[in-house]
Amino acid sequence: MKSAGILMPVASLPSQHGIGDFGEESYHFIDIMHQAGWNIWQILPLNPLGFGNSPYQPYSSMAGDEIYISLNKLKEEGLLDQVPAFLKNTTLVNYQKVREFKQKYLKKAYEKFCILDKTKEYEEFVKQEWVYQYAVFLSLKKQNNLICWNEWTKEQQLWIKDHKYDISHLSEQIGFEMFVQFEFYRQWIQLKNYANRKGIQIMGDIPIYVGIDSLDVWANQECFLLGADSKPTFVAGVPPDYFSATGQRWGNPIYNWEYLKEHQFTFWIQRLQYNAKLFDIIRIDHFRAFDTYWKIPASCETAVEGEWCEAPGYDLFEEVFRLMPDINIVVEDLGDLRPEVYELRDHFGFKGMRIVQFNFIPDEEENSNYDHVENLILYTGSHDNQTIRGWYESQPKKIRQSVREKLKEYGCLTKPAARGLVQFTFMQNCYMAIIPLQDILELGDEARINRPGTLGSPNWEWRLTSLAPFERAIRKNIKYYQF
Repeated sequence: MKSAGILMPVASLPSQHGIGDFGEESYHFIDIMHQAGWNIWQILPLNPLGFGNSPYQPYSSMAGDEIYISLNKLKEEGLLDQVPAFLKNTTLVNYQKVREFKQKYLKKAYEKFCILDKTKEYEEFVKQEWVYQYAVFLSLKKQNNLICWNEWTKEQQLWIKDHKYDISHLSEQIGFEMFVQFEFYRQWIQLKNYANRKGIQIMGDIPIYVGIDSLDVWANQECFLLGADSKPTFVAGVPPDYFSATGQRWGNPIYNWEYLKEHQFTFWIQRLQYNAKLFDIIRIDHFRAFDTYWKIPASCETAVEGEWCEAPGYDLFEEVFRLMPDINIVVEDLGDLRPEVYELRDHFGFKGMRIVQFNFIPDEEENSNYDHVENLILYTGSHDNQTIRGWYESQPKKIRQSVREKLKEYGCLTKPAARGLVQFTFMQNCYMAIIPLQDILELGDEARINRPGTLGSPNWEWRLTSLAPFERAIRKNIKYYQF
C-alpha cells in the first residue's frame, strides 16, 4: 500500500500565540491525520528564519527557530506562569510582533531554568559543537543589530577561527541561546515521537543551499566560493523559467565542491546526520544542483546571466550511504532537467516528485500520462504553487474542460473541481501522495504559501486559526481522500 499524507508548515497551524508551534494544536493535527488514515506529515524547514522570513534562507542548518517553541509547553514544564493569548485569530503571521512577544516569555523561562539544576539531557545536548557556536553567532549578530557576519569588525569575524575576540560580556546571552536551542529540540522530538507512535512519519525539508548570513558559512568559509571580503563571488538560483522571465536569483553562496570533495563532504555529512535525528524522511530541495547548478556572478542583479556547472553528486551520495546506509531521502526534481539528473536520482533509488497541476496539459499525452509514477511522489501542488482551486480557477476554459474530462474518465468529477483533483491524486499508482492542507480545505490563492521570485508579505504568512474546518472536511469528504 502506498503512503499518503499532508503538506502543512508548522507555522501555518493554529495556536494561542500568532504562529503555529509545538504545542497542543500540533498534537491535535496529528490526531486528525491518524484518524483519517494518513501516515506522512510533510513540513517546511524549521531552521531560524532569515531574510524575508523564508525558511530557505536560514541562519543555521542545524539550529531551530525559537518562534516554534510552545510557551504553553514551557508552562507545563514549570518554567512559566500563565501566558496570555496573543494574535490568536490572525490569518497572517506577523513575525516581528510574534517574535517580540515570545522573546519576553522565553527570557522569563530561561531565568527560571537557571535557578534549577541542569538536567543530564541538557548537558548532553550542549556538548554538540554547533550549539555553542550558534549561540555565539546569534549573540554577536544581536550585538551588531543583526547585520551579516561579514560586516562585523575583523576580530569578531575571526572569532570562529582564533577565539581571540573577548565574548565574556555576552555570556548571559550565549547561555540563553543555548537554552532556546535545547527547548526547541526537546519539544520537537516529543512531538515527532508522538507522531511516530500514531503511525505517522515526519518528512522534513532541507534546502540544498544555505544562506550567506548563517553559522554554516561563518564556520565553514572554505566550503563556499567567497572573496577576500568574505562575500560571495557567485550566487545560486535558476535561469528564466515558468515562474520568472528573469529567473530566480536566490543569493545563496555557491559551494566550493572541489574543497568539499577533498574533505570527504564533511559539511554535508554532518548536516544530514543531524537532520536524520529530527526527521524520518528528508526531502532535499532543488536536487538537480547535485548534477548541475546555475552559477550566477554575484555582481548580476538577476539570474539571466550565469552558467551550468557540474557537481560531484555521485561522489557525495556514495559517501552519504557509506556512513548512513539507512537514511531515507526523497528529492525535489522538478523543472526542465537534463537526463543525467534522473540518472543520478535513480542510481541511488531516490523518489522524485510530480505536480498534478503541471501535468494537466491538454494534447500533451506524455505530460498527462500517470501510468509510470510508481517511484514518484505525487502532489496537487507544493508550497511554491497555487492552491489546486486557485490554479483551476485561473486556467482558460480549454484547460478547465480538459481537466473535467480527465476527472470524468477516472470517475472523480466533482463540484468543486478541486475536490476531484485531490481524489484523482490519491487514486494514482504512485509511491506516495501528498496533499497541501489548503487543497483538502478547497481554499483559493489567498491561502498560498509562497510566490517564487517575490519578496515580502504575504509569502510564508498564511495560517489557520482553527483545525475545525479540517475536521469537518474529513468527516464530510473522507471518501475522496482514501488511497
